Amino acid sequence: MPRPHRPSVRYAGPHGEHAPRRAHRRYGDKARWYLPLALATDALGVALPALFVLTLARQPHPLVCALVAAAAWICVRALRRRYAAGLIGEARGALPVLGDWLALIGVLAVLHTACGEVAEPSLALAGLTAGPLFTLAGRVVTHRHLISARRSAQAVRRVLVIGEPGTVDDVVGHLAARTEHAYVVVGVVPVGGAEPACGAPVAGRLGPVDPRQPGEDASVVLGAVRELGAERVLVAPGPLLSAQRLRRLSWALHDSGVPVAVLPGLVDVAVRRVQLDAAAGLVLLHIAPPTRRGPQVVLKAAVDRVGAAFGLLLLAPLFAVIALAVRGTSPGPVFHRQTRCGRNGRPFTLWKFRTMVVDAEARKDELSAANENDGPMFKMRRDPRVTGVGRLLRRCSLDELPQLLNVLTGDMSLVGPRPPLPDEVARYNEVELRRLTVRPGLTGLWQISGRSELSWDETLQLDLRYVDNWSFTTDLDVMARTPRAVVDGRGAY
Repeated sequence: MPRPHRPSVRYAGPHGEHAPRRAHRRYGDKARWYLPLALATDALGVALPALFVLTLARQPHPLVCALVAAAAWICVRALRRRYAAGLIGEARGALPVLGDWLALIGVLAVLHTACGEVAEPSLALAGLTAGPLFTLAGRVVTHRHLISARRSAQAVRRVLVIGEPGTVDDVVGHLAARTEHAYVVVGVVPVGGAEPACGAPVAGRLGPVDPRQPGEDASVVLGAVRELGAERVLVAPGPLLSAQRLRRLSWALHDSGVPVAVLPGLVDVAVRRVQLDAAAGLVLLHIAPPTRRGPQVVLKAAVDRVGAAFGLLLLAPLFAVIALAVRGTSPGPVFHRQTRCGRNGRPFTLWKFRTMVVDAEARKDELSAANENDGPMFKMRRDPRVTGVGRLLRRCSLDELPQLLNVLTGDMSLVGPRPPLPDEVARYNEVELRRLTVRPGLTGLWQISGRSELSWDETLQLDLRYVDNWSFTTDLDVMARTPRAVVDGRGAY
């Protein structure tokens, strides 16, 4: 998705003279208030609702019970390292919080058994239900602040990248294209004689073959670390950087107190899908396949159908108002039906409120030269076929609401890739066809990340990331971010 890149000129010298200015003190290189906020939201989110419920129900010792529950909640999360400097503010997933909450219930059940009857279990459970919500709210606040800080190259780790020039260019390009991660490249050490094209400072160079002196590689890399003030070394193995050579280099770096990370060459694979193993001294990465069946898929289908039915019922008055506006401002039907491709390329009829003139499809060819998208999609910022009311509906994404019918019938999902046209699919290559392995969605990563302002490569990258790494919590996150994207309206035309 198009986000501000960290400027390639932001390379700090050994004394930090070009480093970003810190506006406040840091906790683990992050704002110090992250930890107090997390502790406060966790403690108050459990204590206050529990105190309210137990007091209202006239249970014995409500204040003591609330304080014990809050202390137990903080202890459970601390034991699971939720307050660690490297983790706080990083993630927004709901499943870890739910797991912590279930552990809390277990701990309190043991205390309840040990201490005897103190409060009615059902009332105590009701008082604890708000705790995870407060925790998630606090995590959202810190995560958004952290992402904003990293877009300004704050709260980041200064890293040195080592590898063959082509691989180094790919690594630096990937790190520069996104700003939500903790790494900013301060320099590179290429292996071999070729020059990298990424623009990062070359702080040294390793020869194309193993050096005769084992410490030669180490002296070059450690010199680059000291010169650039790097806090971590990222190594991309390759033919010129063998396992034994990398092993000796890691020994020297670790002996000098410099952390090392090895890049396995995987792209857009969620960490939860990766499992470490070892065989005969070889480190193995097991990559779990994408989730295509099981309880999460069943839950997604249930939420789709129930959510679509509830949405159609709730939005019926709005549908009537929009229908009158469409019919009263331009001749033609209220709804626009169009053939789209669903899961595995199966065609289906997609429903939308009509936002164009009735002969829009016939006029598409004459406007093909004005297409502003660099891929198979047709997008035009000032499309003359769009009506006045249609422009407003597109700006607010209201024209998409009838697709709830498609969700109800199972042709679409609430969350998924954008449903493509058959002529677009006809031009897909093997990689692009992979986006059709799941049901298309009413909303998705494309819709919340800029929509038509994204290039085709960016759109495809988002879709493949969703297809390969889908989980039910991913859908919850997308749905939670959709209202803000609708209000923002970026790329909606």
